[in-house]
Amino acid sequence: MKNNTPIRENNMISPPMDTLTHQGEFNRYELVIATAKGARVVTEEYIEMRSKAEKMKSDKETDKPLLSLIDGEYRDQKPVRIAITRLQDGKYSMERPAEEETEEEGAAEAEAPAEEG
Repeated sequence: MKNNTPIRENNMISPPMDTLTHQGEFNRYELVIATAKGARVVTEEYIEMRSKAEKMKSDKETDKPLLSLIDGEYRDQKPVRIAITRLQDGKYSMERPAEEETEEEGAAEAEAPAEEG
C-alpha cells in the first residue's frame, strides 16, 4: 500500500529559524524572548486601537462596524505571528544588553531588600 502523505522537509513555520536568529548570531531563547516582547507590544497596540474604536462608536462619531475600525493586520493575525513578521522585516530587532549594564542590574537586584509577603 502506497502512502500519499506529502513529505515535509521543515515542520516549523516560516520564516526559517536561521533567518530569525541571524544565522546563529542569537540563540533560540533570545528569539523567544524577543518574539514575546514584540507580541506584547502588538497586543498593547491592538488594545489602544480597539479602545479608540469603541470610543468612536460610543460617541456616535461613526456608523461603521467596530471591526472595520481596527487595522486588518491586528484583526486577522495573532500577535506572535505579527511579531515574527516584524522581526523578519527588520521593524523589530534583537539586541543583547551591554555587559556593564547586565552586571550593574545584577548588583542592584542583589542590593535591593526583599519584599515581605
